[in-house]
Amino acid sequence: MYIALMEKGLKYILYITAILLTIGGLSTCKKPYNPPAITANYNYLVVEGLININDSTFINLSRTVSIASVSTTKPELKAIITIESNQGASYALKEVGKGLYVAPSYNLSAANQYRLRIKTTTGSTYTSDFVETKITPPIDSIIREMKPDGLHININTHDPKNTTRYYRWDYSEAWQFTSFFESHATAENAATSPLFAGYGIAVVPRKDDIYHCWGGDTSATILINSTAGLSQDVLSDQPITFVASGAEKLSVRYSINIRQYALTQDAYNFWTLLKKNTEQLGSIFDSQPSASVGNFHNINNPNEPVIGFMSVCSVSQTRIYIDHTALPYSYINDYINNRSYNKYTCVLDTLAVYNMLLTSYDELSNFIVSYPHSPQTPVEIIKPFNPLTLAGSASGALTPCVDCTLRGKNVKPAFWQ
Repeated sequence: MYIALMEKGLKYILYITAILLTIGGLSTCKKPYNPPAITANYNYLVVEGLININDSTFINLSRTVSIASVSTTKPELKAIITIESNQGASYALKEVGKGLYVAPSYNLSAANQYRLRIKTTTGSTYTSDFVETKITPPIDSIIREMKPDGLHININTHDPKNTTRYYRWDYSEAWQFTSFFESHATAENAATSPLFAGYGIAVVPRKDDIYHCWGGDTSATILINSTAGLSQDVLSDQPITFVASGAEKLSVRYSINIRQYALTQDAYNFWTLLKKNTEQLGSIFDSQPSASVGNFHNINNPNEPVIGFMSVCSVSQTRIYIDHTALPYSYINDYINNRSYNKYTCVLDTLAVYNMLLTSYDELSNFIVSYPHSPQTPVEIIKPFNPLTLAGSASGALTPCVDCTLRGKNVKPAFWQ
């Protein structure tokens, strides 16, 4: 998340720079100039995640890439990562692939301080500062506010001990949805179907489900707040996310899992600066970008920047489900009226009768011949294929209107209720 957010802010700065350079070069011919920020490849280590004292710990390691690079990610592989306590104990993380390292729940004591130690394959060792452990209070409630423009999701939380003060949230969404048309037919290649061997491609009953699917997404903005200026450690109606009334997310069933983290003041300052650098650079009146100083250090090279801030806390989380029947009818009406995929209008087309001896003369064969990369997908068999007459017919529609797996998976998530 850090690297994506920081690149967003840097790209904005470079975009403005490019415009100014272009304007300056309109009146005269100049050699192309690539600013050092575009061509430089600093290869800095990026550490994402936190030490979770009451559940599994997930740490992502990656390296920064240059703005001009084709690749947007560069995972750090085969590193050795351990959690260390200020009492001398050590706990290992296991690499699971693509720069992700995981530790099971070690039930760490909240009375201790902890840090992360990272040793890379190049021999460099990085450590975070020892950080106090924060106990995160529970989320009191999730508020579903249904307004004409859509669903606003907020939360209430508080700490009766008045010790948290600094908060961060993120969330993961999941939703059940369907394609516009339910397909009961598919195109089958004679090469894989002995029944139609010698007859080319035919439309047959569909066995797989491309009508019912589940989609998912995660938060992409930094959500933080503080009660440091308040007499009571209470947050009410804290905004988390918004879903537009006509969104596919709300068409069948929607779920959101909100996670809450207690921060130290240093961690809160880090996230505040990162938010300013990545989300508040829209005009000349916004804050000027500045370095986000984390709490990681390369013990072999103290001058090397390391991106990331390691927090230690328990995590509170709450999941809710919202059925479309609990939403205003206007939401469903907006969804139906706006329902189109990839700028295509979903219309069921009664396709011409196809004949395998005349594959170049009819509409249905034209899209079946290029299956499965065709622009259309069969929906219903009107007249089954007859090997004697080599003919049959079917209805069809544009593939994005029929195949929900283009936007999700047809396997229900394990947590889904």
